[in-house]
Amino acid sequence: MADIVAYGVLTDERPLLEKAFAGQHDLRCLDLMLNRDTAPTAAGYGIVCSSVNDVLDAEVLRTLAAGGTRTTAQRSTGCNNIDLDEARLLGLTVARVSWYSPYSVAEFAWALALAADRRVVRAVGRTREFDFRLTGLLGRDFHGRTAGILGTGRIGTAFARIAAGFGMRLLGWDPAENTPVPPPGAGSPP
Repeated sequence: MADIVAYGVLTDERPLLEKAFAGQHDLRCLDLMLNRDTAPTAAGYGIVCSSVNDVLDAEVLRTLAAGGTRTTAQRSTGCNNIDLDEARLLGLTVARVSWYSPYSVAEFAWALALAADRRVVRAVGRTREFDFRLTGLLGRDFHGRTAGILGTGRIGTAFARIAAGFGMRLLGWDPAENTPVPPPGAGSPP
């Protein structure tokens, strides 16, 4: 039986997956999404590696199990696209990414906030058309403003530290009690 078939593999993911499994497992990377129509292509593979956009409903899982799949490994933290009850009934092991770097998520959120505040998309579009007017591109300082953070776990803490670095006032809320956000320069979040 072949080892692993990965679905929904993006161009920049392929070399990372190939390097991760090199010399340990046979890996087949497919750019097509896993769903009811494509599930039969997994026949003979013991492990199916899925993306967050794949659909692993009961029908797909039954097809995978009938074809010899015993494990599904999701390349994301969420697994809302997998029928976990059906997987359990079929005896399939379901694995997923346990967590993402809180810094990468927080930094990307700030990149989006900065792009929106500073009208970056509009400025780039104008520049491509050789339109260098500044009208409508005025942004506001983050310094002195207030950042409201819903969820103060690892990602929220990293986000708050970046906000503090901008000189912002911080407000945070989380349904679970967390360690208070340490001041900037006090080390890594838990």
